[in-house]
Amino acid sequence: MGVPFRIVVYATDQSAANKALDMAYQRIKELNDIYSDYDPNSELSRLSRSSGRKTPVPVSHELLDILQVSDEISRQSNGAFDVSVGPYVRLWRRTRRQKQLPDSDRMEAARNSVGYQFIEVNPKQQTIGLLRENMRLDLGGIAKGYAADEAMKVLQEHGINSALIDASGDLLVSEPPPNTSAWTIGIAALKTPEGEPTQFLKISNVAVATSGDAYQFVEIDGTRYSHIVNPKTGMGLTTHSSVTVVAPTATLADAWASAVSVMGPKTGLRVIASQPKISALVLTLEEENAISVRSCDFPKTVDGE
Repeated sequence: MGVPFRIVVYATDQSAANKALDMAYQRIKELNDIYSDYDPNSELSRLSRSSGRKTPVPVSHELLDILQVSDEISRQSNGAFDVSVGPYVRLWRRTRRQKQLPDSDRMEAARNSVGYQFIEVNPKQQTIGLLRENMRLDLGGIAKGYAADEAMKVLQEHGINSALIDASGDLLVSEPPPNTSAWTIGIAALKTPEGEPTQFLKISNVAVATSGDAYQFVEIDGTRYSHIVNPKTGMGLTTHSSVTVVAPTATLADAWASAVSVMGPKTGLRVIASQPKISALVLTLEEENAISVRSCDFPKTVDGE
């Protein structure tokens, strides 16, 4: 998936813990082989190459499951989350390399291939149809979380009940470490993301995902464009922001962090309020001032110790 994964576990038997870790990392690799849009031989890439065909394609349980969840979140977010943005993402990867905005012809061609409404999910037949030509799916906003959830299942099946999985900043935790009441998770400051956090969450048995442009962005003609693309416009976001979502699963936390980033604080928090057991904190920068807003049920943060 193009990012590092790190797992921390607490166990009484080192040999058993190492075996569980090996199996968890193996599960992540299996999912990477399915979900990677960088690998031309992945199941996702093969599915994308089927776009425009009249006959739906049989897919694995894992691919069907993640696309079902993606479709639900796309509908609930009114398209702010959309895994069909692959054509736009390819343009913006090129933009970041060349530091030149996509031309109108390329954007129009990409626009004609984007739209979650044109992904036909059929759970009964276990098939997926991509109804428009040149559709390219990109699971960058959800696959890391899904892989973390699956890896945690493997650890628990092997008797590991206290673990933290870090999928490049998307965090999933189970029971807290011995002799503690919770895991302590830092929230990076928007203006100094590489510095020491000053605010922390105390959590257990939940996931936390943060989406933002702290590290992946490009500046062109004085405008800062995020790597996060608005599916409705095809443009990289220009608001300097960070969204932290707490949810029951890493899959949901990962996807909703991306969706709220696109929707913005006002709409994003209103939509999040309708989602059971999901909450969000949104940090934005306005004239060098950091503005913080959160949903009413976002866990209380504590100052650094």
